[in-house]
Amino acid sequence: MKQLLCRPALYIALLFHFFIINTSFAATPGKAAGLQCEHLVNPIGIDSRHPRLSWLLADERQGAAQTAYQLIVGTDSIGVGNGKGDSWQTAKVVSAVNLINYQGKALQPFTKYYWRVLLWDQAGKKLASSTIASFETGLMDMRNWQGSWISDNKGIAVNPAPYFRHTFKVAKQIRSARAYIAVAGLYELYINGQKIGNHRLDPMYTRFDRRTLYVAYDVTTQLQNGKNAIGVLLGNGWYNHQSTAVWYFHQAPWRGRPAFCMDLRITYNDGSVETVSSNTQWKTSLSPVVFNSIYTAEHYDARKEQPGWNTPNFIDTVWKQVINRSAPSQNIVAQSLQPIRNVEEIAAKSITKIDNNLWVFDIGRNISGVSKITVKGDSGTVIRLKHAERLNKNGHVDQSNIDLHYRPTDDKDPFQTDIFILSGKGEETFMPKFNYKGFQYIEVSSSKPVELNKESLKAYFMHSDVAPIGTVTSSNKTINQIWSATNNSYLSNLFGYPTDCPQREKNGWTGDAHIASETGLYNFDAITIYEKWLADHRDEQQPNGVLPSIIPTGGWGYEWGNGPDWTSTIAIIPWNIYLFYGDSKLLADSYTSIEKYVNHIDELYPTGLTTWGLGDWVPVKSVSPVELTSSVYYYTDASILAKAAKILGKQADFVKYSALATKIKNAINAKYLNTETGIYGKGLQTELSVPLYWDVVPQNLKSKVAANLAQRVAADNYHLDVGILGAKAILSALSDNGYPDVAYKIASQETFPSWGWWMVNGATTLYENWKIDAKSDISLNHIMFGEIGAWLYKGIAGIHPDPDHPGFKNILLQPHFVAGLNEFTATHDGPYGKLISAWQRTGQGITYKVTVPANSTATISLPTGKTYLGGKLITGSGTYKAVAGSYVFEVK
Repeated sequence: MKQLLCRPALYIALLFHFFIINTSFAATPGKAAGLQCEHLVNPIGIDSRHPRLSWLLADERQGAAQTAYQLIVGTDSIGVGNGKGDSWQTAKVVSAVNLINYQGKALQPFTKYYWRVLLWDQAGKKLASSTIASFETGLMDMRNWQGSWISDNKGIAVNPAPYFRHTFKVAKQIRSARAYIAVAGLYELYINGQKIGNHRLDPMYTRFDRRTLYVAYDVTTQLQNGKNAIGVLLGNGWYNHQSTAVWYFHQAPWRGRPAFCMDLRITYNDGSVETVSSNTQWKTSLSPVVFNSIYTAEHYDARKEQPGWNTPNFIDTVWKQVINRSAPSQNIVAQSLQPIRNVEEIAAKSITKIDNNLWVFDIGRNISGVSKITVKGDSGTVIRLKHAERLNKNGHVDQSNIDLHYRPTDDKDPFQTDIFILSGKGEETFMPKFNYKGFQYIEVSSSKPVELNKESLKAYFMHSDVAPIGTVTSSNKTINQIWSATNNSYLSNLFGYPTDCPQREKNGWTGDAHIASETGLYNFDAITIYEKWLADHRDEQQPNGVLPSIIPTGGWGYEWGNGPDWTSTIAIIPWNIYLFYGDSKLLADSYTSIEKYVNHIDELYPTGLTTWGLGDWVPVKSVSPVELTSSVYYYTDASILAKAAKILGKQADFVKYSALATKIKNAINAKYLNTETGIYGKGLQTELSVPLYWDVVPQNLKSKVAANLAQRVAADNYHLDVGILGAKAILSALSDNGYPDVAYKIASQETFPSWGWWMVNGATTLYENWKIDAKSDISLNHIMFGEIGAWLYKGIAGIHPDPDHPGFKNILLQPHFVAGLNEFTATHDGPYGKLISAWQRTGQGITYKVTVPANSTATISLPTGKTYLGGKLITGSGTYKAVAGSYVFEVK
């Protein structure tokens, strides 16, 4: 790493005794904590041969820092606990790094490894050892699978989902057992009647014919001596898409009847190993899930239930034999990411009875997920649960804003409408297994009289279960609502890949995702989702570098919507991951793909200007030139490629792509920038903010362009006049260039068009269109305008990663004490721990509180004026360098 760039005249030596806030040198020494492997806690089933090991220093002492570490890795937990690692044991390494790749003996498949880390503090003192963490390898190689790919002998048009079962005997004492299951489609796995795990919609969606994911489980406690049974229920997912829509999901080249391969690996106390695998000895039957579509809904006929189908003593004589199937791909790898779960249960807020057999439930907020109904009625009673985001004036649910692109061939697959047929055997409960929806309201109808009350229905907010790592609170209620709604939309669109909306499409639109990536990274620990999705990018990229606009895709999107303004995901997301985590792996893994993409644009548009792209999608009123915005994103890609080349030691590429980036920038400015006036194009908000935000504006003209932007915003009555590309850029373009108050005026507006306009009209998520009454583009749960969630951290709290010291090793703090706001607090749990940037107005000025995590530093830039620290006036002005610890500045 480079040394921190500094301006000595502006730095004040911050001696420790000035800054001790509720701490002292006698405080308890810290220790290593937060141990992760591959950015997961104690993962099971990883395939990496050199997995990443990371930790942080938990130490609240002022100036706390790691000066050295030692890693101990072994297969014996007792040995590791005693300081001996039979797999890898480093010497004491003098370094402050907290993320390294395993470099010990070759890792073996199906093996559990234990590890711990020892740290030395800023005084060179050895700290208490961390607790022992673990990671467990999976198959690691396709050749280690013993099972066969199996399915029933049905075709792709058959609706009912298939059951599979197999029995086996255990005659010895079990030490451990692991299940490994790879599926083309979706599944639920059962052992002895018990569902394994709490994941939903496994495995994650990929380009099935190029990469297939398997999931590993510890099933030791589910097995028993004697007879055991395995049960598997398969769903269609994106693999066998039976519903029809404009994106031609049903014509995907990989499409087939769902299939799976499974190995249940049992290790006995005597050291022997037995593997129970999928093969033609298994049996199959159709299930009560009579229809399932990831896109529309699920139908369940409880009269077709087979109680005990997944238990040892079930009589399966009428079940059929399975058939072998070819593997969907030759690249079956571990699913190493946070799974989708039912993260939150939500009770109905109200129930309205419209007539004797029709009710409408309101859960009070817009979510992605499913509903669960409990009801009692006669056999054959048909319950329909229609999900929507809004109501008609007559109180019925209204799907007109989200069903635009659905193209049903008949009336048997109603959109977002589950169908539950009762068995008549007492109280019954139904919740879809292989579907999710976007909704706030559920209209329940019954073909026969039933009794329902508010407690009869619950909703479940489903999404990739990424840990929340950021908080924002302020004195402005609307700002707080915007932050919450942005996070709700972000999570509603995270299902193993980032989507645009959870109802109408569920597509992995690239533009929406890179625009919202910083919002996601400030608020959630989402690195594993992005790493998986960028692997999807590599699977989908054509040999000439072209990427589709939706990823994964069954083929749609290579021909429309995939210019650099959208598919810059290939560069922007790996770069953001590097900035936020200090982890260069994704940048390295994506390097060749970025290079191919940039080279292809260069071949198509040798002048440096490109017209390839969608442009500033869903603008308020003004339309900016596609050539300007797309060329700026092309410049951004080339710039990231040059920076990545430098980081990865590719000097020739660094020189080459730096020159290309300069060429593109010069071409943009030559055509669009009036150097006399400092105006791009016609001086529209997007035309001015996009070049500012992405650093296209010449340094000597930034202040003039920013002033023009501020004047334009004032002329627009401090309201937005942008689409999604302008919305990404405008707030930071202002706050980073001297106009934070203007940015805040825009962000805090409550009249049309603004984020606050949605909030005061009842929004709990972000919308697709500034106009609430628009005739199209009116999903009520989109993330494409979600940059404001990141800007609250950047533009008000002033929290920025330092490109020269990524992963918040050094934090750039540039708070803005904007007019109209009395207090603001933001926290972020980065790779080194929790950082806090909080300010509050007092009678004397501003109190600004900062917490810098152990083993990191901060470069703090405060407004000019008298600044006190620990009650002492700080002479000089500008930028202050802080070591780890807590500080209180008084700005007067």
